[in-house]
Amino acid sequence: MKDLDGLFKHFLKDIYYAEKQVKKTLPKMARKADSAELKEAFESHLEETNTQIENLEKIFEHLGMKARGVTCAAIEGILEEGKEIMDEAEDGDTRDAGMIAAAQAVEHYEITRYGTMVSWCKTLGLPKEVGQLLQANLDQEYAADEKLTKLAEGTLNRQAA
Repeated sequence: MKDLDGLFKHFLKDIYYAEKQVKKTLPKMARKADSAELKEAFESHLEETNTQIENLEKIFEHLGMKARGVTCAAIEGILEEGKEIMDEAEDGDTRDAGMIAAAQAVEHYEITRYGTMVSWCKTLGLPKEVGQLLQANLDQEYAADEKLTKLAEGTLNRQAA
């Protein structure tokens, strides 16, 4: 990571690893969801996550890199916290509220990474397609976060209370 290009490539590997971990976790979250709407949201985001992984693999290809991740301690910590909530929450409504909070922590991490990388694309003069693929992923993360907020504020937080 001697320069911005190296840092960009590190972040690309980081977010690729993160998305792969999220892909493994979303089916578990869907199974644990008490709310049918939350279950559907997790299942829907799994499909989006698969698309995001494909987009990242296209970026690796554009940059002449092998698609591989580097361990991301941040996402591991966020996902571990979510696992604890799923395992320890005794009430279904409380578990749903906690899983939304955990899922939003993931979304916010991804939003941060993708937003930074979109900006760096421009600075680095990377191919237009790279920036478009990252922006598509960023847009999906914002939409997922908004959907989770609506679920939480609509009924699930009140039910947990």
